Amino acid sequence: MLLAIDAGNTNIVFAIYDGTQLRAQWRVATDGERTSDEFAVWLNQLLTLESLSFADLDAAIIATVVPAVLFDLRNLCRKYLKTEPLIVGDPAVDLGMKANVERPQSVGADRLCNTVAAHERYKGAVIVVDFGTATNFDIVAENGDFDGSVIAPGANLSIEALHQAAALLPRVAIHRAHAVIGRDTISSMQSGVYWGYVGLIEGLIGRIKAEYGKPMTVVATGGLAHLFRPDIPAIAHIDPDLTLRGLMLIHARNAKRA
Repeated sequence: MLLAIDAGNTNIVFAIYDGTQLRAQWRVATDGERTSDEFAVWLNQLLTLESLSFADLDAAIIATVVPAVLFDLRNLCRKYLKTEPLIVGDPAVDLGMKANVERPQSVGADRLCNTVAAHERYKGAVIVVDFGTATNFDIVAENGDFDGSVIAPGANLSIEALHQAAALLPRVAIHRAHAVIGRDTISSMQSGVYWGYVGLIEGLIGRIKAEYGKPMTVVATGGLAHLFRPDIPAIAHIDPDLTLRGLMLIHARNAKRA
């Protein structure tokens, strides 16, 4: 079985694939101070709940946008799985696509995984809207290449920045505001973030499609995708496991070459 690890700025997701089937997944807050042994204790307990153990895992792949956690995640695989993990972004790892940007090495590993999975699942050109720490709009060409992007601050990041920068504004949770006009500070903030992001996402999708000049399927992924989709008809699909599937597909591609 394959251990796929997606290490983002906010959370690290660990997933178990049995062939092409996603068997289990768990997430933990990203912490650059956590050691490989700490990861192992946590993961071992969760594997046990699925009647699994480290002995059942014979391969691993890691995608991370947080360099500080890579050392210990790699050591986790070496020490407890007895395997050398593939690292997305390593020149030796074949992605089956290329990044058509000025600095291909600067494209985040998670976005490369999303590109691979989106091309495999959806026909034609695709816009992947990833609701993460940042809100990414990644363009997947018809041939599967990464064809550019737009990056905006994530909704949670924006509302936290508002709280941090303005002394009288509280920290609030994001949810769908039923009215655009707020009647108190909290409802006004929640409306501004929610409906503001609806406008941002709709506007950018429209401008991307107009500039790209081809039919495009819009796919959303990330933690807030389900929250925003009802008010954004342009989003055709929600695919919460897109990054993990990309990891599985990349591993399978490279396993065939080995």
